[in-house]
Amino acid sequence: MIHVSAAPVLALRGVSKRFGAVQALTDVDLEIHPGEVVALVGDNGAGKSTLVKTIAGVHPIDEGVIEWEGRQVTIDRPHDAQELGVATVYQDLALCDNLDVVANLFLGRELRRASVIDEVAMEKRARELLDTLSIRIPSVRIPIASLSGGQRQVVAIARALIGEPKVVILDEPTAALGVEQTAQVLDLVERLRERGLGVILISHNMADVKAVADRVAVLRLGRNNGVFPVKDTSHEDIIAAITGATDNAVTRRQARTAEAQQ
Repeated sequence: MIHVSAAPVLALRGVSKRFGAVQALTDVDLEIHPGEVVALVGDNGAGKSTLVKTIAGVHPIDEGVIEWEGRQVTIDRPHDAQELGVATVYQDLALCDNLDVVANLFLGRELRRASVIDEVAMEKRARELLDTLSIRIPSVRIPIASLSGGQRQVVAIARALIGEPKVVILDEPTAALGVEQTAQVLDLVERLRERGLGVILISHNMADVKAVADRVAVLRLGRNNGVFPVKDTSHEDIIAAITGATDNAVTRRQARTAEAQQ
């Protein structure tokens, strides 16, 4: 059983974002605690990518508050998010196929010794990081182009950990992966949780969500449509909240609350 801290490392309160006439997010709340995996789900156009990009600093919020470890912060650019301890792994991975694993892990953060890149230290650090995460790579010196889709995904996640973040955002990490490769990535997500990191997992795959997530936050049309504990919530209830079906856990709870107040 993973212990989850009572205080969130990251909290969004009433966050809204508009692009011209389009209201992408409206009064969205989200909390991420250390040592938990929160799945962010919703139909296409629900606002998942926009919400993640507000956390990552790509899109500054228009309204609302972002809190980091209990204090209000401003995230206007990706550097602000990285300085706080937020790492994002986008679906395109942004890896360089012609470079080896070590070069990709330290791209832009190369270790130097007397102004010269320290290849030995980077290789040692890369091996230690991959071993700690139980990532199986044939060699840290083979080009990324030689790796499978699953291996590329775990390298991209490992690269995000170079800066020792406290929150990791994974955008569709198992999309287009086979069964064995998906299992490898999900194992890595569980190890991130065991290391005490808060993980935001964007996924359309309910099997992956049920396998590794502790809570599921549902977005619909840019608004919150429920936060569900995975172990106590059925697959059907989550799907109903995503699609906006009238008979789901959210509407039933609202009905019970309304009856109790009468």
